[in-house]
Amino acid sequence: MTTDHILMIRPVNFGYNEETADSNAFQRRGIDDKIAQDSALHEFNNMVNVLCKNGVDITVVDDTVEPYKPDSIFPNNWVSFHDDGTVFLYPMQAKNRRLERREDIIAKLEDRFTVKRIIDLSRFEAGDKFLEGTGSMVLDRGNKIAYACISPRTNREILNLFCEQTGYKAICFDAIDEHGKAIYHTNVLMCVGGKFAVICLDCIPNPHEKIVITESLKLTRKEIVDISFEQMNQFAGNMLEIKNKAGENLIVLSKNAYRSLLHEQLAALEKYGKLIYADINTIETIGGGSARCMMAEVYLPVGR
Repeated sequence: MTTDHILMIRPVNFGYNEETADSNAFQRRGIDDKIAQDSALHEFNNMVNVLCKNGVDITVVDDTVEPYKPDSIFPNNWVSFHDDGTVFLYPMQAKNRRLERREDIIAKLEDRFTVKRIIDLSRFEAGDKFLEGTGSMVLDRGNKIAYACISPRTNREILNLFCEQTGYKAICFDAIDEHGKAIYHTNVLMCVGGKFAVICLDCIPNPHEKIVITESLKLTRKEIVDISFEQMNQFAGNMLEIKNKAGENLIVLSKNAYRSLLHEQLAALEKYGKLIYADINTIETIGGGSARCMMAEVYLPVGR
């Protein structure tokens, strides 16, 4: 089950987010915010052009100047769209990321798609409990499985509530980087496509949890492409399978992620879709997120 439409948010104030830095080890402080915004905007527009040239159907919405939202380029954390017409809004750890939730974006999508209900989980922010969308959860939509590494941004209670509302089964685990720090989002270490899964198994220290995940992937007939810590740090786990307007499978990732993959890993992935990549180095370095984070899949029914 693969989406043929995605939502992307064009940045206006992209920059290093102080509020997310403690839990996101992928962020790197670097260039001036004005330079970062200019570079990120160029990378964003180039990625949109690459996707459009490959026949991808995209809704692009411009961010607003006010209020300040340095991570608005990553919409998949605050919203998800489902094929029964449900929209989920998620509780976000960083206060300035909560400002990314915009009713007008959902209203814009309603020009083309049917929204039957909105389930707003943001109330959990008051209790410091968070679930950051398809960053926190990697969804196997075809088999209704939600893979999630528990972290300060991924709360088990809210995950279970999501699963109760959707009929998904949760597979939870702990995941750490090579320095022993909890990985902030599941989608930096794992991607699940229709017939493949990319995962950094070295991140999962518990042998039992590792077995549970691999057995689940095998039972759902996924070819497992195991990546290293070094490849994960180049965002090789942060990719997304989508379809273009011709119904062809595409696997979208960053240029850094693509370059990190070995020949045999590329060959495995190319069996399941054309690899599409763009240079988003500034977005990755300053923002700590990559190609998958920039795309919110729209599974809503077509028509109002």
